[in-house]
Amino acid sequence: MDDLVQYLQDREGDMVELLRELVLMESPSNDTKLTKAMGDYLYKIVNTMIKADVARLSGDPYAPHIKAEWGEGEEQLLIVTHLDTVWPEGTLEDMPCHIETGKLYGPGSFDMKAGIVQALFAIQAIEQVNQAMDKKVILLMTSDEELGSPTSKPYIEEEAAKSDAVFVLEPAQGIHGALKTARKGVGTYELTVHGISSHAGIEPEKGVSAIEELAEQITYLSNLTDIDQGTTVNVGVIDGGSSKNMIAEEAHAVIDVRVQSEAEMNRVVSEIETIKPINDGISIDIEGSIYRPPLERTNDSEVLFEHAQTLAKQCLNIELEEESTGGGSDANFTASLAPTLDGLGAVGDGAHAKHEHVIIHELPKRSALLAMLLRRYGQVSQ
Repeated sequence: MDDLVQYLQDREGDMVELLRELVLMESPSNDTKLTKAMGDYLYKIVNTMIKADVARLSGDPYAPHIKAEWGEGEEQLLIVTHLDTVWPEGTLEDMPCHIETGKLYGPGSFDMKAGIVQALFAIQAIEQVNQAMDKKVILLMTSDEELGSPTSKPYIEEEAAKSDAVFVLEPAQGIHGALKTARKGVGTYELTVHGISSHAGIEPEKGVSAIEELAEQITYLSNLTDIDQGTTVNVGVIDGGSSKNMIAEEAHAVIDVRVQSEAEMNRVVSEIETIKPINDGISIDIEGSIYRPPLERTNDSEVLFEHAQTLAKQCLNIELEEESTGGGSDANFTASLAPTLDGLGAVGDGAHAKHEHVIIHELPKRSALLAMLLRRYGQVSQ
């Protein structure tokens, strides 16, 4: 393992340069042209860095996803990354890519272009120092993760189902670099309330207000929150009505749902999807779903984390911790299909924020940790 660590430490400068190049290529999820250009660039980079079979997978209507298959064997390991970001084109003008006090700043640097860099260099390190492996490695670089992975989910689940372990290169939790062994499930619902319009001054008795109904439904929905169980139901956006002197005929709400367990997911989904009108004369439409199921800590993920913790301590002198988070990732899809470890990406701060950055000296360490995990699980006997 020492050879892997040394190889990657010696390539810190190369890692920074590749990361800088990726950050300078803006890749917002909804901009197919830009995100495709990023994918095309990574397609070429993979072919120059490692001996892999690289393919484009359809992401229509979004940019293609990139799949790299490295190594040989009947069994496999899976690395999941994404090349899209939340930042629109032109963000670099306000958030220029630059290095300051040992940190590389720029949109998408932390979430999660550094994770892609770490993955590529980890595989290269295993290849270059001739570390034997009996399993192949699948590297997925998807283009729609920030949108909820609508087109990449089938590919992710297909590969996870064939894998002995899944490593997700989302950013680490906190500047202490904790891994993520649990994530909340995430869902979105849209509620539409239909009332009866009338003139508020002349014939108010003939109307039934969709806004008043919505107000009562917001209370109902908010009461589904159970902080002790890790469940939150938040009505984050509302609108309705057409004029101040009209009884509102229609009103809408957008609802964010977060659940920590499958049991809570089943409870909340049932309560929301069977919602009924409170007032006479009202009808309700509800659309949506939990689009990322909860990632619950399991015995398999515990074993996977313990191996990572041991390798980090013995080879990198790092006291690795584990945490849970309320945000979702592609690990939510893989956890029920294979042992999954998330948060193996960059150490830094500012995901989706203007101070987004990566701590440079952590790049080779995190890449080495991934390389050691691949090596550890890359033997058929394991």
